[in-house]
Amino acid sequence: MLRGDEPLRILLPSYRSDPHTGGQGIYMDYMSRAILELGHEVEVISGPPYPNLDNRILLTKLESLDLYAKPKNWMGIPSYPKGAPKTWTDIQEYLTHISGGFGELKSFGERLYKHMRTRHQNYDVVHDNQTLCWGLLKVRELGLPVAGTIHHPITRDRDIAIAHAKSLKLKLLIRRWHSFVNMQKKVARKLDPVIVVSESTKRDVATEFGVDPRNMRVVLHGINARDFHPEPGVVRKTNRIMCVTSADVALKGLMYLIHAYADLLKTRPDLELLVVSKLREGNTSRALDELGIRDRVKFVHGLTIEEMRRYYAEATVAVSPSVYEGFGFPAGEAMACGVPVVVTEGGSLPEVAGDAGVIVPVRDSAALARAIGDLLDNPGKRAELGAAGYRRIQDNFLWSRAAADAVAVYKEAIAKHYGLQHVLG
Repeated sequence: MLRGDEPLRILLPSYRSDPHTGGQGIYMDYMSRAILELGHEVEVISGPPYPNLDNRILLTKLESLDLYAKPKNWMGIPSYPKGAPKTWTDIQEYLTHISGGFGELKSFGERLYKHMRTRHQNYDVVHDNQTLCWGLLKVRELGLPVAGTIHHPITRDRDIAIAHAKSLKLKLLIRRWHSFVNMQKKVARKLDPVIVVSESTKRDVATEFGVDPRNMRVVLHGINARDFHPEPGVVRKTNRIMCVTSADVALKGLMYLIHAYADLLKTRPDLELLVVSKLREGNTSRALDELGIRDRVKFVHGLTIEEMRRYYAEATVAVSPSVYEGFGFPAGEAMACGVPVVVTEGGSLPEVAGDAGVIVPVRDSAALARAIGDLLDNPGKRAELGAAGYRRIQDNFLWSRAAADAVAVYKEAIAKHYGLQHVLG
């Protein structure tokens, strides 16, 4: 029986965890470190690409076919990796991949279960990072309490991508790729408790996934305030918009910011737009060409923390134009650096910005242009919002608080699993 003062032995599974692959990788890095600093034992188990972790945290690497990183033949399909195992799990993942589906989640779960069959006694609790795979339920059957984080329901990504697809074929391919969502819905309903990262996510998970709100616990993300903070020695520009996003994901709403920027250029010809993302040929590049502003928008990627912090220090305004966000790390990081932010009503962004940011409707380029223009014209308002945003992050969004809240959920999961009234501490 656990005593309340004993450190927990926590396993954090994540099917792919490199922070450059998205918010889930960022979450794994900072949450694992913050939990460790509370005095608990932490191990991360991940498929490739692997996470960047504090060197005090044990990383167990689960090998996979990693098909997205493999060369493709003339038909655009990767051959079965030479020398790779040919278990039924691997064969299923390959067949799912070449038929347009995303099989990594299910396969990761099967590999996790196989790995855990003789090791489950080494842990007190498992905290899944939105894998939501069948294997988690098998791990629970081994005798381990399992909690899971849902950043946002992937049905939102799927539906927005389908709405923006240009052809019926592409719509069908998107729906096929997202076929794993049915598994995630069913697994999410069986987990108790479930961590959600905002009140907005809680509402959407209840609606989209059918999870009982009574089983959900809101644990707001943290922001890495150690690395993202003001740089007093850097002179802030008066004419630069900054946006950290994915350039080719419709969910992120960059297209609406691009149209707002084109409108603002009519009266502010020296205005800059810096986008931290990699521009690929597609809808975004075509829009830039149609508006005649490809050479006016600067795209940068692969930045170090120091480079990111300097760009934030130079930015006049930071914008998060997303159609939907489960949380919104870029808005929080900008606020931690003292940058005034403009965000949309998409998902949880209003919860992050609060009264320290300007909030506009989603999919509204004109509203974005007005809000940005107002801040560009009002240096006093910019300074006031920048200071308020910094205070809001310090008061509400540090990882130490997020980790403490998560540990409380772990203890609840342990108590429920063993039929206890509570776990002390």
